[in-house]
Amino acid sequence: MTTTPTPSPRPEPEPAFLSLHTAVVLLGALFAGFVAGELSYLGGVSVPLAVLAGLGAAGSAVPGLRELIR
Repeated sequence: MTTTPTPSPRPEPEPAFLSLHTAVVLLGALFAGFVAGELSYLGGVSVPLAVLAGLGAAGSAVPGLRELIR
């Protein structure tokens, strides 16, 4: 007598690449950096310096947003 294998339950889905918390923090930091860079540029700063201002603002916004959202 042959036995038929019982069907296994659904396979577990793969974990997400980024958690929702991480995605929200990074999007908020990206927005803050864009706003800071744009305001710097509109204030008369050259484009490379405005980009550096935006990157600095985005980098410094990550810890604050992380604690704020927790």
